[in-house]
Amino acid sequence: MWISLLVAMLVAAPQAGEGVEGRWKTQTRNAIVEIQRCGASICGRLLTSDALRTNPDLRDTRNSNAQLRTRPLKGMQILSGFTADGGNWSGGKIYNAEDGKTYTADITLAGADQLKLRGCVFKPFCRTQTWTRVR
Repeated sequence: MWISLLVAMLVAAPQAGEGVEGRWKTQTRNAIVEIQRCGASICGRLLTSDALRTNPDLRDTRNSNAQLRTRPLKGMQILSGFTADGGNWSGGKIYNAEDGKTYTADITLAGADQLKLRGCVFKPFCRTQTWTRVR
């Protein structure tokens, strides 16, 4: 009996990352980022933002790599390389198209409909944003 109860609990237990998967509105620029599983990690793509609603053909013009400056911002992967850390994700990267730079990042769930994304130039020089789930 205990074995079948344990198996039932394990099958029903959420896997790391289920809480962060979905569409999230960023704290600034009214951007929508879709977070999904990418193998054992998670990744996130930019779906839209205030700037993209005004000009859907915006390009990654500030990228430090000149060869990438013509790629479209819409659909661009901006989150990558995270490692599951309990129900949170750490050691990832976030790309900021506004300055063309990539920062280290951690994601912590702050309830079912909010997450805290902490981006760092290098620790302790970090900034945290609260993102809200889009239903």
